[in-house]
Amino acid sequence: MALTDTLFRDTSGRLVLFQAPNAAIWVFIGATLLRLSPYDARDAELRWIGSGALIVWALDELVRGATPFRRLLGVVVLAWQLVRLF
Repeated sequence: MALTDTLFRDTSGRLVLFQAPNAAIWVFIGATLLRLSPYDARDAELRWIGSGALIVWALDELVRGATPFRRLLGVVVLAWQLVRLF
């Protein structure tokens, strides 16, 4: 129980499991849905837009994440995106 308290509680002591998606996640979702659509989507451009949105989201979580878990998730997603780009 101590590990979950440490990872999922914010500085005020509230348990934070879910948050509403921010703008960067909505851009990623939109780009992903457009890539999956049957229309003639520009796959390469949408992939770059989605990756850029995830990098912005990951940096935001790394800097302003509500809980240690969110900051750790930001680090993991940022590393994953950078590995994919390079």
